[in-house]
Amino acid sequence: MKGLRDRLALERGVAALAIGLFVFGFGQELWFRYLPVYLRLLGATPLVLGAFGALKDLLDAAYAYPGGAITDRLGSRRSLVLFGAISVAGFAIYFAWRSVPAVFAGILFIMAWPSLGLPATFAMIGEEIAGARRIVAFTVQAIVKRIPIVIAPVAGGLLIERLGVGNGMHAGFGASIVLGLAMLAILGRRFRGTTGAADARKEARRRLPPALVRLLAADILIRLCEGLPDVFIVVWVIEIRRMSAAQFGVLTAILTATAIVSYLPAAYLAGRAERKWFIVLTYVFFTLYPLSVVLSHTFLQLAAAFAIGGLREIGEPARKAFIVDSASHAQRGRTVGFYYAVRGFSVAGAAAVGGLLWTIRPSLTFLVGAGLGVAGTVSAIVLLPRSTAHVNG
Repeated sequence: MKGLRDRLALERGVAALAIGLFVFGFGQELWFRYLPVYLRLLGATPLVLGAFGALKDLLDAAYAYPGGAITDRLGSRRSLVLFGAISVAGFAIYFAWRSVPAVFAGILFIMAWPSLGLPATFAMIGEEIAGARRIVAFTVQAIVKRIPIVIAPVAGGLLIERLGVGNGMHAGFGASIVLGLAMLAILGRRFRGTTGAADARKEARRRLPPALVRLLAADILIRLCEGLPDVFIVVWVIEIRRMSAAQFGVLTAILTATAIVSYLPAAYLAGRAERKWFIVLTYVFFTLYPLSVVLSHTFLQLAAAFAIGGLREIGEPARKAFIVDSASHAQRGRTVGFYYAVRGFSVAGAAAVGGLLWTIRPSLTFLVGAGLGVAGTVSAIVLLPRSTAHVNG
């Protein structure tokens, strides 16, 4: 058992993080991808959907650097428990209040775990795992995080089919509260007695290493490619292509299962080959995904498109390991937070632009996104140095 834990880079804190990601993710994924449909039920227009997606992206950006600073101050473990508790409060808002303003208010809290907590997850892996094993650690965490996405959206879609959008979503919110509280209990017990905060006495430097600046430039274009159509994909599938919520859940499961299957071989190869080309390949699939969705008409064609979407994750462990490798130990939380803050603020308006394009012609949201993906992929080829494969932890 110890040998297996070593091969999978599951030190105590990282193993606890994996459990928390699984439990928390299962509860949230029951309903999170159906929020645009829920908003439509509550009377939201396409522009309101775009505003919601933009707010989500803006929070993702605004929370990143404070999350890193809190992580450097409190330590990754205490920070994760704090951020998880804030997110559970957001689930409670959704459960207690059914309205468009409630969806907007609740997301302020719900984004704490994925956004405030992102630097903490990077920092924990950076603290406990060294060298090439970091790619393995990020791969395992990504797989554990995505297993609920294979199961939960299907279950959530069936709930919606059986109970209707409103009652099905409400049942999902209740499940999230229960599972979120269970996650906090697990993290609190497993983190007890582990190390505390990192040394945060050094002055925070809000500068990124040159290699990260080049990665960030390409990453921003790719996240614009993703952000324009992201919140509208479920609307396109259900309202334009006339698929059911359960079918959308199956499509989401296909996307996630494809990502999971691709992770381990990609991580194995990325640890022995040039990282740059794994990142470029990831960007190629980011570009193809919205294009393939908008060109698909049947369920089988959409299934193939969502499989392409799953392949977007093929280079993510290598990219994340490179970010961690480039940051100093004492400033790791801030460096990760600053990187994601800059990226997030740069793409925060993408969903709103997508909403505007949707009002002109729905397919434009996807086609313009794909065009930005082409620009991002070319930028990665030109800007990323081959030396990204040789950064040491």
